[in-house]
Amino acid sequence: MAFRKDSKIPSSFNKITISLASPESILDRSHGEVLKPETINYRTYKPERDGLFCERIFGPVKDYECHCGKYKRIRYKGIVCDRCGVEVTEKKVRRERMGHIELVVPVVHIWYFRSLPNKVGAMLGLQTKKLEMIIYYERYVVINPGIKEKDGINYMDFLTEEEYFDILETLPPENQYLDDDDPDKFIAKMGAEAVRDLLARLDLDRISYELRHKANTETSQQRKADALKRLQVFEAFRDARKRTDNRPEWMVVKIIPVIPPELRPLVPLDGGRFATSDLNDLYRRVIIRNNRLKRLIEIKAPDVIMRNEKRMLQEAVDSLFDNSRKSSAVKTDSNRPLKSLSDSLKGKQGRFRQNLLGKRVDYSGRSVIVVGPELQLNECGLPKDMAAELFKPFIIRKLLERGIVKTVKSAKKIVERKDSVVWDILENILKGHPVLLNRAPTLHRLGIQAFQPKLVEGKAIQLHPLVCTAFNADFDGDQMAVHVPLGNAAILEAQILMLASHNILNPANGAPITVPSQDMVLGLYYITKARKSTKDHPVPGEGMHFYSSEEVIIAYNEKRINLHAIINVKVDVKEEGQIVNKMIETTVGRVIFNEFVPRKYGFINQLLTKKALRDIIGEVLKETGTAVTSQFLDDIKNLGFHMAFKGGLSFNLGNVIIPEIKPQLIEEANTEVDEVLNNYNMGFITNNERYNQIIDIWTHTNSHLTNTLMQELSKNDQGFNPVYMMLDSGARGSKEQIRQLSGMRGLMAKPQKSGATGGEIIENPILSNFKEGLTVLEYFISTHGARKGLADTALKTADAGYLTRRLVDVAQDVVINIEDCGTLRGLTITALKKGEDVVETLYDRILGRVTLHDIYHPLTNEMIIGAGEEINETTAS
Repeated sequence: MAFRKDSKIPSSFNKITISLASPESILDRSHGEVLKPETINYRTYKPERDGLFCERIFGPVKDYECHCGKYKRIRYKGIVCDRCGVEVTEKKVRRERMGHIELVVPVVHIWYFRSLPNKVGAMLGLQTKKLEMIIYYERYVVINPGIKEKDGINYMDFLTEEEYFDILETLPPENQYLDDDDPDKFIAKMGAEAVRDLLARLDLDRISYELRHKANTETSQQRKADALKRLQVFEAFRDARKRTDNRPEWMVVKIIPVIPPELRPLVPLDGGRFATSDLNDLYRRVIIRNNRLKRLIEIKAPDVIMRNEKRMLQEAVDSLFDNSRKSSAVKTDSNRPLKSLSDSLKGKQGRFRQNLLGKRVDYSGRSVIVVGPELQLNECGLPKDMAAELFKPFIIRKLLERGIVKTVKSAKKIVERKDSVVWDILENILKGHPVLLNRAPTLHRLGIQAFQPKLVEGKAIQLHPLVCTAFNADFDGDQMAVHVPLGNAAILEAQILMLASHNILNPANGAPITVPSQDMVLGLYYITKARKSTKDHPVPGEGMHFYSSEEVIIAYNEKRINLHAIINVKVDVKEEGQIVNKMIETTVGRVIFNEFVPRKYGFINQLLTKKALRDIIGEVLKETGTAVTSQFLDDIKNLGFHMAFKGGLSFNLGNVIIPEIKPQLIEEANTEVDEVLNNYNMGFITNNERYNQIIDIWTHTNSHLTNTLMQELSKNDQGFNPVYMMLDSGARGSKEQIRQLSGMRGLMAKPQKSGATGGEIIENPILSNFKEGLTVLEYFISTHGARKGLADTALKTADAGYLTRRLVDVAQDVVINIEDCGTLRGLTITALKKGEDVVETLYDRILGRVTLHDIYHPLTNEMIIGAGEEINETTAS
């Protein structure tokens, strides 16, 4: 808002209303009229008088100094210089004072005739196209038919130029001397002037009554909807009139406000060039055209030239208010549309979302992330230079407290020189002072977590590998932002609520989210896998008996037994909730793994896949709490990395096995397809049946081949085939990918036009796999799918982001402040299915919800859970 000299701005307010600005209110806010399109003098770099940066209108460029330099210093505050007319005051008024441009002819505000619903059109009952014919000087419109009414000319009739002049010739000469209010005077105009006169003549109450009557009695749905649409606009004006003066003709502007110059700056660059805000260019266009029109009117130019100039003025003002609404937007030399007043408010880069909701904050930094495998779960590595800058005020305070320096200035110098004393102090400060790490996009609350910083060399932030899932981070060049909590309350909150070691569960579904992945899973899978002794591959230590796990580890370190040997050992096992010491059959690797498992949990004697690990971590968390669990996670992370390295597992072309049965299966399928084609050619089956049968044959062949392939892989080297291990452990890859590597790529989808539903399938499948290599035709068939995949991924991300925005917008006024609202209404919940496939099981959907009624077992009729109780894991299963 503009600040008038006398205006005191109240610090608190209850509500804010937005209404149309009257010409008087714009003049009231303005500090002077901008008459010239000039900005600053190219020689002196001082603002031009009466130009867009004029000091007389907007205030001085330098604090307490007028334009000509007659008055300088604060003692002349408030004096208006008699020579240059500039008020001596602070330069910050150039952010507040507005000016104005008085237009020679009125123009219609683009928001009210180019937006939907069209406000001016609704008030006058005109279609947008017809309205634009008037506004852009293509047709005359009859405002008052006067004495011509008897000749069949009515109010709001459209006239071409010829028709208009024909009518003027037939009018009696005294017509032009009549008063405008005289009912006998014939008036027809074009342009915004005509629109303003039409709007001013509207009787809101009468038309509102007529529209209500029409909406009630109209039988046609279309006309009823139109009447209601118009009524809405009229009612908005009538409703606003009760609170403040709000008139329809103000949608046509005669005076344009000019925003303060500091909000549309002109900054000098090196080399004598200037960078300017787009608004200055848009204002200049308006002023130049307005001044040209003034001159044309003075010299009484021909009507055609004037009309063209008026239309150009209307277009210049349109561009100033909203350049993106126009089909022919004003562009720069480099063909970029200029950013108008509306553009600088709306959208992601606009004032609200970019500057008000998304501010940059102090005490923050960002850098590339690298993996920090030796960190603990609640730690992150912070580059030394970044930490010194982020914690600068804390370091300065400590330097002063310890008496190393006497002044803040000298302390700053020490910090900037990075003296050795700084690092000791910094180490001290960082103890118990967590930092927040954030990775954009922050899609859930685990996108920001707190970590205890550790100083590291280099310029990259080190991140613990287990928190990557929560941040959806990888190390291919991702960046993360660091924020320092400053106050004691903020530090405490970060430590208690936000530390990574306290955020082991995913809030979306309650399952652990800090789960080992990739290398760690592969390492743990590798050591817990058993191998039987064979002639070619003897396994030392198989079948041996041990008294305790310590004995096993000694024997392993002495290389007496193999990591995968199946042995018998006496360990603590959990049976029916009790820990019992008994002899079990297990492998050496599993004994090593169990050294890190909390004793409360007992002995884990199974092959560890990613899914198994997730369940184990969830159970350990329930049994032992976060502190023990985070230690357990760090231990298994270290073990996983170490064992993946020791196993030396690599992806090898020789490990990608192509089943020997493949050529035979393809031959059989081809024979079946030939048979189907023969039946079709003989006319026994229709084209659709032929198509479906061929697709079925190839689908069946593909799945048969895949199953054979998986069996062969799992038997290869007792399941120690690295490719199979990566797949089976859940470390990387899927059955689909293995199928394409060493089975066959199979059927591909046909390219289809966008918007079409359900992709057709191409009949001839891709018989090769990636190991064999594709033929040229097969390669071409498969390119479509690859491109479609990439395009879909990009579009899906954008759609999901927009959906989230809309959901947040809808739910922003819902505040949950009680645990149980005591409602009597409930939902019936079943497993989520897509066709026959279960997308989400009943267990997942009801876990953590509260029952509405008592629930009984359908067969035994015993009560499972009472009404109003929370469903936990036991009840859910």
